[in-house]
Amino acid sequence: MKTIRFQRQLSASMSLVAIATTLAAAQPAFAQAADETVEEADAGAIVVTARKREEDILQTPVTVQAFTAEKLDAKGVTTMQDLAANTPGLNINDSSSGHADRGFQQVVLRGFTPVTTLATTTSLFIDGVPVSSPSAFTSISSPERIEILKGPQSAYFGRNTFAGAVNVVNREPGNEFHGSGLVSYGTHDNQKYRAEIEGPILEDILYLRGSFDYFSKKGSWVNAAAGGGTLGDQSSTSGSVTAVFKPFTGLKIKGFMLFSKDSDGAPANGRYVAYDVKNAAGTVILKNSANCSFTGDNRGVLGAAGLVAVVNPYICGTVGTPPNPVSANVKNDAITAGFLAIPENRLVRPQNGVQGYGLRRNYHHYHVTGDLDITDQITFSALAGWGTEAWNTMIDLDGFDGSLIAAGTGATPANAPRGFYDFPFLVERKTSDNSIEARLAYESDSLHMVGGFSYLNATVQSAQRGTTGILVGVAPAPAGGSVAGAPGGVSRNKTYGIFGGITYDFTEQLSISAEGRYQTDKLYVFNGAFPVTVTVPDLIPVGTYAPNALLASATYKNFMPRVIVNFQATPDLMIYGSWAKGVNPAQFNSNLITQTAATQVAAAAAGVKVAVLPEKITNYELGVKGKALDGALRFAVAAYYAQWRDQINSVQLLIPVANSTPILTGGVQNAGSVDLKGIEAEIAFRANDYLTIDMAGAINDSNIKQFKSVSLSQLTGIYDYSGKEMPYSSKYSATLGVQVGHDIDGWDNGSWFIRGDMSYKSGTWSGQANTSKSPDRTVVNLRAGITKGPFTIEGYVTNLFNNTSITSLIDQTAFDPIGGTFGVRANAALFYNLPDQRTAGVVVKAKF
Repeated sequence: MKTIRFQRQLSASMSLVAIATTLAAAQPAFAQAADETVEEADAGAIVVTARKREEDILQTPVTVQAFTAEKLDAKGVTTMQDLAANTPGLNINDSSSGHADRGFQQVVLRGFTPVTTLATTTSLFIDGVPVSSPSAFTSISSPERIEILKGPQSAYFGRNTFAGAVNVVNREPGNEFHGSGLVSYGTHDNQKYRAEIEGPILEDILYLRGSFDYFSKKGSWVNAAAGGGTLGDQSSTSGSVTAVFKPFTGLKIKGFMLFSKDSDGAPANGRYVAYDVKNAAGTVILKNSANCSFTGDNRGVLGAAGLVAVVNPYICGTVGTPPNPVSANVKNDAITAGFLAIPENRLVRPQNGVQGYGLRRNYHHYHVTGDLDITDQITFSALAGWGTEAWNTMIDLDGFDGSLIAAGTGATPANAPRGFYDFPFLVERKTSDNSIEARLAYESDSLHMVGGFSYLNATVQSAQRGTTGILVGVAPAPAGGSVAGAPGGVSRNKTYGIFGGITYDFTEQLSISAEGRYQTDKLYVFNGAFPVTVTVPDLIPVGTYAPNALLASATYKNFMPRVIVNFQATPDLMIYGSWAKGVNPAQFNSNLITQTAATQVAAAAAGVKVAVLPEKITNYELGVKGKALDGALRFAVAAYYAQWRDQINSVQLLIPVANSTPILTGGVQNAGSVDLKGIEAEIAFRANDYLTIDMAGAINDSNIKQFKSVSLSQLTGIYDYSGKEMPYSSKYSATLGVQVGHDIDGWDNGSWFIRGDMSYKSGTWSGQANTSKSPDRTVVNLRAGITKGPFTIEGYVTNLFNNTSITSLIDQTAFDPIGGTFGVRANAALFYNLPDQRTAGVVVKAKF
């Protein structure tokens, strides 16, 4: 199988090169002198703001990959998954919460995998302003560019830039009126519409740009459960306005507003299970995929008293095609509507939330930035941003068709409203953030300085409810299951930072930069809407806490430096080295405070505290950037070594309950240590007027030094995880893009192009035990188009070879209402997500 897969990948790669070579060879102009093409190639220099000032990307001593608007369009990038597929070293994990919709999307850069759904190691920015949600990135219409900064960026970007940062830079309107429109339609009912207009309101003083985007698609997977339908439906609507105000020379103020709304159906995901899931009659509902077994124990704690060996079947190695059809009980009927209409204890009002199975999200973002040239050498800059997001998602938590498991059997209540096993679950979350930053910059021939301060205030609140019993009625529900559990309290962080940097050019070739940020993180966790009584002093002081009362707080202070040595060996070749430290803010185990005394005692015994320490990183990096062939060839290569310490890891706790199913809960603690190293390279080559090639690749290796997981040790009997790799991240990844095109003689502004893009990601581990792995994945996309005057028509095919291999894999719980659900079958399954299948379509563009 590996040989066949490799042959397919090789065939895909060679097919792109063959297409480009054949078409290019047919053009007599291939023999043109290099000098005639170099001028155009060198004109494509990319400017980035990785160090809070505009610099040529090839003269910026930071590892950064940039996507211009033209490059995003050429590659067909419209989602975070598209961006990750075209960025070696970047993965998107959307399965960590037991469902694979767009609610939880974790950015995994260089193998720095976040360990909880609310954690992040790579922060997101728009024009340098922090944002709390990846949804903003797919809502911005035709940005100037997207900058992916790799390695700790704490010195300039601050909080949660532990592994890197992603910054979207908006396109600014100018002094001329321009507009454009786009209409696209493809298979699986793929639709995209875009309209943009920009121009001056007051010439040379005030400019505006407005945009509107709509995207929708049907899922490409058919639901095998009763009622059918498709899984993976998505739609997004967004609008934005950018205003630039230049009242006099030296002052520029830019304002930006973004509104977006996502409305998705149920996702296409499922589980590999280690045991057959059967109904009472013995009919197999889910066939198991077990191909190995482990000898674990009943406690998962090394050397604990009362250990009993347990043999656990499991799924080992690289998983294959799921043996069970993708299915979910996601029928939107009166029962579903009644459940979603319950108003009590909601974070999102029923009329504003999801109206059936799927996701509904509303996101608003506003920011203002300003730059004032005080003198020819001193510039004052400031920014302020506000953002809010509210979403909820209704999922089939068990993730399979339970219609053959009759009500009244196993864990299925006799009063289950649909007459069979079903586990509808509603998750809600609200986030907000506001930030300010001000800085002064000084520029001279040999000295560059910047200094300033920043403030970020962010909140998050979550809620969830669901049951296998009665779904309709008011809260609290009658016997049959609680459907309206109270939302958790608000968690808030306030981050204050003072930062600065000095770069001195000792010679025309050698410069050294010293940068740093002193940061104070203040974390608060508040009670929910109901009083809570704490009787166990191991977590917080005993007593009764009123609704919305402060439960716990903590303050952490850290200094995060970075030193860069930059040597310009020639005008076209730069060598740099850097040393940097970063900090990822701490977290709270606030969920444990409101649980039973037995749970709190067990958590304290396992070393879980209310507050955990911040994670820390020390990163060493060496890079080379430059151009050759008079600018026709551009390249960047970087190698890094990072030490991740005080890593925050998830802890699952199994709490025995007399004569009842054990309680499965969890928290986080500082129980990990990881070393990471890798090498990344990017090349862009404009061979001549007809042919351009871009390619990139990365090896991102990780070595776990220390890790602890009670649930994994119960399953596998493994207590020493040293030498294993981090999950959810591809060790090997690469991209290749080949484009052939040219002007058409005799046509006014006429041209044609054919482009092929291939992306490769190696398989990812499902967890730190490294027992199960997703398959390698290669995807090939093709686009071709022709332009005449203001009109362009393109055809495209994504996932040309219809690679349906799963895109993510994570250790999960098996739901088995007959044989046991939580606890009994914890970690007895692997959760996976399915990709979009092959899609073909046509795009029509117009400019004026």
